[in-house]
Amino acid sequence: MNEKILSKKKNGMAALLVTIALYFVAILGAIFGGILMNENRSGVLIFVVSMIWICIGWIPLLGLKVIGPQEALVLTLFGKYVGTLKEGGFYFVNPFCVSVNPAAKTKLSQSGDVKVAPKMQVNANETSAVEVVSKKISLKIMTLNNSRQKINDCLGNPVEIGIAVIWRVVDTAKAVFDVDNYKEYLSLQCDSALRNIVRNYPYDVAPNVDTTGDGMADEGSLRGSSEIVAERIREEIQSKVAAAGLEIIEARITYLAYAPEIAAVMLQRQQASAIIDARKMIVDGAVGMVEMALERLNENNVVTLDDERKAAMVSNLLVVLCGNHDAQPIVNSGSIY
Repeated sequence: MNEKILSKKKNGMAALLVTIALYFVAILGAIFGGILMNENRSGVLIFVVSMIWICIGWIPLLGLKVIGPQEALVLTLFGKYVGTLKEGGFYFVNPFCVSVNPAAKTKLSQSGDVKVAPKMQVNANETSAVEVVSKKISLKIMTLNNSRQKINDCLGNPVEIGIAVIWRVVDTAKAVFDVDNYKEYLSLQCDSALRNIVRNYPYDVAPNVDTTGDGMADEGSLRGSSEIVAERIREEIQSKVAAAGLEIIEARITYLAYAPEIAAVMLQRQQASAIIDARKMIVDGAVGMVEMALERLNENNVVTLDDERKAAMVSNLLVVLCGNHDAQPIVNSGSIY
């Protein structure tokens, strides 16, 4: 369905003034026709025509449409698509045209919906609020915060992830007629695209993992490559919702964490990995300090050490440098032999 924009219908004010003027003429015609109807037949005709207009003259008022900035109204006439009012203004269209918006009552976790304040209807015994649903389609940039999903990454670890999608309607005809409900359609496609992309990445960098599909291992991950992952999610969603006349401007990861059932285990794993890396750094530094100490002793001829004394010295230095507690010095006044 191709969008047809009605841009030459901005004559609502003229139609309103003409309708009001015809009502005044009809009221005057009814008065004078009633006076003259006993004298001649023309008075009867004037009275009848005036009363008919007074009874049905409100019908043209149904064709008055007010469109605000960044709003659109899709019109159909007896089931046939007529066009879309897309620019702000005061319009007059066929009074029998009906505005269509199948997603008017759909409220997702998003901003930017066209909202109308509830109208209060007062009865004799109770007061109730009746919500007036607007058929206007918002053309503003909106943000969809989809609910968090639990998805297995490429290593099989369950992770919870949430995204925010910034989108807008660019083709009202496709949004209304090509899909049943474009808001629900967008939400479902966001869930599907998120699963398709996330399952290609590990949570953290893992060896021998191909995240791009080129057959070569890389260092992509959900935590470290969030910008790349978000762009791939945006492209995936855009390819699905283009048929609904929607444009995906941006997609961002708003929440990322391990699932609760493995979060504690993964935390221990991260702590163990950090401890191993720290110990490795400490050992490398201690070995370098021992080598430097032995070289300085030999260069300055401070003391001559045989292999056994060097082994004992190296052992003591490594214990002191790699230990978790402060060393307690012991003065040896004897000999190791």
